[in-house]
Amino acid sequence: MAVLPVKFTKTKRDKLAQILWILNWISVITGAILFSLGLFLKVEINKRKELMAERDIQYVPNMLIAVGFIACAINFLGGKICYDCVDTSKFLRWKLIMLPYIVCTFFFTSCILVGALMCYSMRGELEESLDLGLAAALKFYKDTDTPGRCFLKRTVDMLQIEFQCCGNNGYKDWSQIQWISNRYLDMSHKEVVDRLRSNVEGKYLQDGVPFSCCNVNSPRPCIQSQISNNSAHYNYDHVTEQLNLWPRGCRHALLDHYTHIMQSIGLTVLVIWVFELSVLTGVRYLQTALENVLRQGDPDSESDGWLLENSFMETARTNLNIIKNLGKCNQVDTANNGDPNINVPCTSKATYGPDNVPPKQQPVTS
Repeated sequence: MAVLPVKFTKTKRDKLAQILWILNWISVITGAILFSLGLFLKVEINKRKELMAERDIQYVPNMLIAVGFIACAINFLGGKICYDCVDTSKFLRWKLIMLPYIVCTFFFTSCILVGALMCYSMRGELEESLDLGLAAALKFYKDTDTPGRCFLKRTVDMLQIEFQCCGNNGYKDWSQIQWISNRYLDMSHKEVVDRLRSNVEGKYLQDGVPFSCCNVNSPRPCIQSQISNNSAHYNYDHVTEQLNLWPRGCRHALLDHYTHIMQSIGLTVLVIWVFELSVLTGVRYLQTALENVLRQGDPDSESDGWLLENSFMETARTNLNIIKNLGKCNQVDTANNGDPNINVPCTSKATYGPDNVPPKQQPVTS
């Protein structure tokens, strides 16, 4: 029994072909949108790649770019097919191509759904990449004279100013690393020397943060040194001074930024997937309806269209049998050692009988 059968007249078939021609051209535009979204996400990630650890997070934008490019090509071909299908006689040139085209388009449409789901599942890997990358960037913040790292100070400062954040997880991260280069430390000062000697790793740690952590909304001048020492500043309590420094860590700020982008892209890709699936469904109905017209021989007659000619279980069983027969053919070819002169039929033992013995020929009587 056919799945979701629909009866089409010639007028309905022509209208369906015309509508699908227009929708396929719209799908070319949606493919360009997919390509643009993937390119935009790739650029956004590369803009701050120095703040991310080397993790394979480029697969999402790369997949969107590839899917968008393929969508333009497939839907361009689909538009040409639907335009020719308005005339039943022109359908004959596409008859053998229609089914492979629909199967390939179905798997391609599934890739769009996978791309949308990947946008939502990327958060965990992105968070790990940001955590490790920002920790390394803060560690090399002081290396302004080291080739390959001299840009990190400016990058981190601009990041903290733009996203109104401080440190990796918070401002306390700066007190656990040496972020001032030794060339700017007065080694003749006893306090500096004592602080370097008191640290096991010989680092100059202090209770302070860079200027870029200062909250511009603070009513008082920014306190960026001796943050935890209340007696070092007049009328100051580091617990209640909420507006002195940016309270949020840069990892959370960047993660929220990228999450918002990926959720917006994921929602857009889902809408495109639903649209592509509806176009594919229409093309399937058009194909089956026109094939039934060719069987009937009358181009003006009514015809039935369906998604599947048999039920889902019967279709799956038929395809499984085809795959099994293909496997048996391969086994026969292997047994022949690739000799083309040996002609062994690709049949199962049940072809002749339970003992695989051909039936005796009956004598011919006049």
